[in-house]
Amino acid sequence: MTVKNKVLNILESKKGKYISGQDLADLLMVSRTAVWKAINSLKDEGYPISSVPNKGYILSPDSDILSSEGIRLYLKEEFKNIPITFYKSIESTNSEAKLAAVKKARHGTVIVAEEQTKGRGRFGRNFFSPPESGIYMSIILKPNLKIENSVLITTAAAVAVCQAIEKLTNKEPKIKWVNDIFIDNRKVCGILTEAVTDFESGMMDSVIVGIGVNVKTEKEIFPQELQDTAGSVLNDKDSSLRNPLAGEIINNLLTISEKLEDREFLKEYKERSMILNEHILYKKDNSWHEGYALDIDDYGGLVIFTSEGEQTTLNSGEVSIKKK
Repeated sequence: MTVKNKVLNILESKKGKYISGQDLADLLMVSRTAVWKAINSLKDEGYPISSVPNKGYILSPDSDILSSEGIRLYLKEEFKNIPITFYKSIESTNSEAKLAAVKKARHGTVIVAEEQTKGRGRFGRNFFSPPESGIYMSIILKPNLKIENSVLITTAAAVAVCQAIEKLTNKEPKIKWVNDIFIDNRKVCGILTEAVTDFESGMMDSVIVGIGVNVKTEKEIFPQELQDTAGSVLNDKDSSLRNPLAGEIINNLLTISEKLEDREFLKEYKERSMILNEHILYKKDNSWHEGYALDIDDYGGLVIFTSEGEQTTLNSGEVSIKKK
């Protein structure tokens, strides 16, 4: 870890409080000049750091710049040492995470970015990922699951995101099967799960869980085609939520992933569902069909009645609520 990273770690841990340059130098066992250079470098990167004679340096309590140091502060003790790699800008965190998984990255490895230039959603769609307003991250999991059970990972991730949002805000997020999080009928989060498979065993070697959250993206910033459907967790662009929210999502997902087989999280998934007991439209074989959402099965599949009165289970595809 560089001096700059170490200085940032301390400033983040004392956000809103002064710490003298000499104290920083003593803590890090470096010169005052090294501290001064690190502070100036952080300022150049946009960190709102100010200084007052005889008091020292202070990171504004309103600072909301994503960083691995900022996220790590909010991780549970057992997850404090997971690898977190931060990028100012990247094409896709999922693509980078897949490369890391192939190189045998460990369970819990996180790739996070301030901005994605080619963010991906399901079915090859783009995921709008502007800077300074969202969380775009991918987490590498090593579950002992067969490939056909991969939907369980997506449902677990949806619960993890909802729990984090509800803990840190006064919002009540809902889940639209299988991977979208809604607040006030607007999509605020999408989840893209991709597997790296061992074809010989039929087991998943690694699973990449990509999570994109619109934390405070203003409506006018969204592309025109998204402005009627997309939303943000918060309306306050000056809020400081991104590092703690990212940390809490990681905590929740890693905790749930340790006990996927007991499926306890599925109960909460159902309780948060905005699809169950609703007339729906679902896409199958490139065409839309009508149905009624009955249940979520033990593997995360959506159990429905078709318009012909037959019961079937959807394990992937697009679903929307049929407006009356």
